[in-house]
Amino acid sequence: MPEHSDGGPIGPVDASLVPRYGGAPTFARLPRLDQVDHADVALLGVPFDSGVSYRPGARFGPGHIRQSSRLLRPFDPALRAEPFAEQQVVDAGDVVCNPFDIKAAIDSVHDAARDLLARGTRVVALGGDHTIALGMLRAMAGHHGPVAVLHFDAHLDTWETYFGEPYTHGTPFRRAAEEGLLDERRCAHVGIRGPLYSALDLEKDEQLGFRVFSADDVEAHGAANVARGVRERLGGGPVYISIDIDVLDPAHAPGTGTPEIGGLSSRELQVILRALAGLRIVGADVVEVSPAYDHAEISGIAAANVAYTLLSLLAVGSRPAG
Repeated sequence: MPEHSDGGPIGPVDASLVPRYGGAPTFARLPRLDQVDHADVALLGVPFDSGVSYRPGARFGPGHIRQSSRLLRPFDPALRAEPFAEQQVVDAGDVVCNPFDIKAAIDSVHDAARDLLARGTRVVALGGDHTIALGMLRAMAGHHGPVAVLHFDAHLDTWETYFGEPYTHGTPFRRAAEEGLLDERRCAHVGIRGPLYSALDLEKDEQLGFRVFSADDVEAHGAANVARGVRERLGGGPVYISIDIDVLDPAHAPGTGTPEIGGLSSRELQVILRALAGLRIVGADVVEVSPAYDHAEISGIAAANVAYTLLSLLAVGSRPAG
């Protein structure tokens, strides 16, 4: 695996020398965690989907996203960033999650993320269903204190229970708020749309500290204007970004468990994400990719590129001031 001539970070396999369909099966063909002395950022797979309420299959999401990441290149012109050269990025493999015990799986995610954070490594999780965000947020809050959550999704994911169960992919942010993990003055949803269970759903969500920027807001005001509102909401403290791939319209991401029409385009999502450059982003996840429903790798490619943009944002945010 090539290393920069200045002794800097070890990057991906050179696609001009090794065809993209060959080489290591890691994210973007990056080195594994055990191949470097120190990692600034780790991609952490979480193959878990026991918290889903409709279509299963997101347990196969991490591998699918890794496969789709082979098309990525080392320079991000939109953010003028070299995410693999400005920081040491690695693939930390997969968390071993108990598929029969949701609480134990959440604990496993927490432990894996906590251990990476203790090493000075920021974490971008590849899911898996949205239940895993609770484990990630426990680790983030334990390391940084309460964080703002910027949540991209078709759904609120702040419901009380599903089938009487408190830990599901529709409840992680309610549990996080109850556990004091969130800075409730600064949290936001982007892309919310579709039917709800009750008119009270939005009221209860607001009580937890979230502001909603709906898919209709993006259509009415434009992605750039919504991005400005999001930045204002997030402020200057630590931010955790959680991206359910179903924030995208099914035309842009069919491979997911609970698709909703009327979603964002992949371009609109990119515009909003790129506008977050310079914020204090401390971690992230990309979840709910279900490859069995993903023809032509549409969702996998979208998720891989979203993760790449997150890596670029982390690179930009780690640059020295001035």
